[in-house]
Amino acid sequence: MFRIESEKELLRAFRSRDRKYVELPKGTRLPLFVRDYLAWVDPYGVRVFLVFVAPGSKHPTGIAFRRDQQGDPTLAPKMCDWCWTSTDAEIGLLTTDVDSKRRVGVNLCLDLRCGERLEALADRAGRSTLDENAQLIQRMARFAAEALGHEPGADE
Repeated sequence: MFRIESEKELLRAFRSRDRKYVELPKGTRLPLFVRDYLAWVDPYGVRVFLVFVAPGSKHPTGIAFRRDQQGDPTLAPKMCDWCWTSTDAEIGLLTTDVDSKRRVGVNLCLDLRCGERLEALADRAGRSTLDENAQLIQRMARFAAEALGHEPGADE
């Protein structure tokens, strides 16, 4: 669990290049208490924002994804790379800019509600979600480190 005190603190979680796109959902009240991670879709459905604390870090990391246009639905990915959900979720390519010339993408639940899906599956199976949620956060952190160069513990 982590806490975000102010909008300024939330914006600091994102890379400077992404901060101009961050728009909190209407009605968001700060401070925010976040159990595992925070994710939301912008009002236009174009961007998806993710904020989490990587293992070994004390400060939140933010990633601003774009929901790129999906092509032929029959060719769409069938499983989220982070929660491995393959049913009842719209899965597609979310991308983010590495720099002005490179963009990376990953096939994910387009609303980033992976944690809720893992929790629902665990509830139906009668087991705890602690391990699955920890693994989910590790996958997020691995993407941030490998694709964007944001290492846990390398907080600004």
